[in-house]
Amino acid sequence: MTAKAKVLVVEDDAAIRRGLVDALAFGGFDVCACGDGKEGLSAGLAGAVDLALLDVVLPRLDGFELLTALRRAKPTLPVIMVTARSAESDRVRGLKDGADDYVVKPFSARELLARVEAVLRRSAARPAESGELAWPGGRVDFARREIVRRDGATEQLSDKELAILRYLCGARERVVRRDELLERVWGLDPRGIETRTVDMHVARLREKLGGGEAVVATVRGRGYMLATQVEVT
Repeated sequence: MTAKAKVLVVEDDAAIRRGLVDALAFGGFDVCACGDGKEGLSAGLAGAVDLALLDVVLPRLDGFELLTALRRAKPTLPVIMVTARSAESDRVRGLKDGADDYVVKPFSARELLARVEAVLRRSAARPAESGELAWPGGRVDFARREIVRRDGATEQLSDKELAILRYLCGARERVVRRDELLERVWGLDPRGIETRTVDMHVARLREKLGGGEAVVATVRGRGYMLATQVEVT
């Protein structure tokens, strides 16, 4: 765990919020706390945050909506959902939407700190976010979320397409397995899952990029990586 990592806490119950802040501060974290989803989104987008703890039931913007918005802007930000809801459907939805973990109230301070530290350890290997990638046929502007071809034509990227490219950029020098993409981009446990989702999304992404494997190369039997001619800045 990195000392003084910054944790964003978004919880509308003042007593619970205070308890979360105190526990995290005692554990050595720098904490920013908000009481509703809109404030939480502003805080998450405005500053450098290392991890977000989000309640599900929030005023103005609920936890699932907040998770989606944060994931769209900061695909590599670790997120833990904190809620009194114990229904399996809520846990599954949170994880599918990209949460790294899901803690059900009531929980002890020791459990919370252990989960936060575990998620931060796992996220240390996540790629840093890039601003742009370029190849002879065009470039991708991550800030604008679009492909700009050499002739000036543009095309928007979907959330998943953008997240795939960001992840591959961060893992520039290695092959990324399909299971890794399924876990890190989709937030799903790949064990026991038989799906062509990753391949289908990569195929559509390549079609948009217009370069086939000139941008995203297949390493047969292993996974995907950026082609050697692609520059990342």
